[in-house]
Amino acid sequence: MFSTSRIVMLSALLSTSVAAGRISSAQAVDDDPVRALVNRLQLESYKGSIKGLSQFGDRRQGTARNRNAVDWIEQQLRAVGCENIERISYTYDPEPRPARVSSPRTTESPNLPTATGGAVGRNGSGPGGSSIFGYRVGTGVNRDLEAQADERIRALNTEEPVNGPRQEVYCTKVGTTHPDEMYIIGAHMDGHGVNEAVNDDASGTALVIELARILNAADVQTDRSIRFALWNNEETGLNGSSAYVEQRQPLQGIESPPGSGLYPEPRWLGMIQHDMMLWDHGAPRADGTVSRDQRPEADINIEFQSASELAEDSMRLAFVFKAAADDYNTDYPATVGPHMTNTDSTPFMNIVPSISLRENERGAHTGGGWNPSWHTPLDVWTTFSDKDFRLGLNAAQTTLSAIAKLAGATLEK
Repeated sequence: MFSTSRIVMLSALLSTSVAAGRISSAQAVDDDPVRALVNRLQLESYKGSIKGLSQFGDRRQGTARNRNAVDWIEQQLRAVGCENIERISYTYDPEPRPARVSSPRTTESPNLPTATGGAVGRNGSGPGGSSIFGYRVGTGVNRDLEAQADERIRALNTEEPVNGPRQEVYCTKVGTTHPDEMYIIGAHMDGHGVNEAVNDDASGTALVIELARILNAADVQTDRSIRFALWNNEETGLNGSSAYVEQRQPLQGIESPPGSGLYPEPRWLGMIQHDMMLWDHGAPRADGTVSRDQRPEADINIEFQSASELAEDSMRLAFVFKAAADDYNTDYPATVGPHMTNTDSTPFMNIVPSISLRENERGAHTGGGWNPSWHTPLDVWTTFSDKDFRLGLNAAQTTLSAIAKLAGATLEK
């Protein structure tokens, strides 16, 4: 668990920006290994990983395209320098459930008069709704192949899932002085909706691969260990991350074999999830449409869950990440919210400080239809622009800079 004094110290470290006019940008990079690491992030490399994942269609769990994508991710982790790659195996065999009917996206304006003569709908979920008001549209999961206009993408997604064995892959950067302590950086690699699952969640998976590339470079050392985990079965109810918690939580901090200095499951210090990183185009208009352009005031949402048992510690961790964004992000800022939900940090949140990074607030924004590509045939490569991809890259800047500080990253001269 995070102590208050440790968080205060880390927050102070993260607020040491270069004073204007006192030292040059080149000197800042020399004096600040975190900035040097952040400068190694590359938009084209990030986009390349997203494009590579799109070749497997929506990567729906229980299909060959999902298994092939897991293999591809392992190859990418190996290519970027991860040496101790492992897999979690589990079985997904739920009871049959009734056929699911998608909720149509509506263009009807809500009919709630306001004091100013407007018409708005309450936009959110949970007890009492959200404090955010505005127009909203329906959401749902597309299961109809014919709804996908692109014949090539339809062909990629033809196979239906079957129950049975599942796997997910992870690798670990082993800390030099505290190998028994670890931060977990995660994203889910499965998707659905008869699409390419570019935003949900190739955008998060590619972010984790990018951070693995940078932090596993030969000249980078970290005091503490960092695990890069790509969960499966998120879309069916967080089954992959839940399997990881069930299997690995009891092994935390156990040296194996005794006296070896090896810790197969270092003690968890924090869990950071990345889920849908690209789209912050604003709220739906009165006619239900959403702007095609990334809004100038787009930001990265860092969320903790205020109802969790470790809410205070998770909130402090979230603000450490916000401080990192303030110092190191180049294009988009970050904000903190208390409504983390329906993502793979949830199984961890009562065990270790846990946060998720994403494009919008999960409940009020995404749940209110702010992203028309969510689980629809629109979640394909051609939907997104470089401004969208750069939002994801800025989320990578946020996590890389915060984790580099927290894990004690240094560069060999």
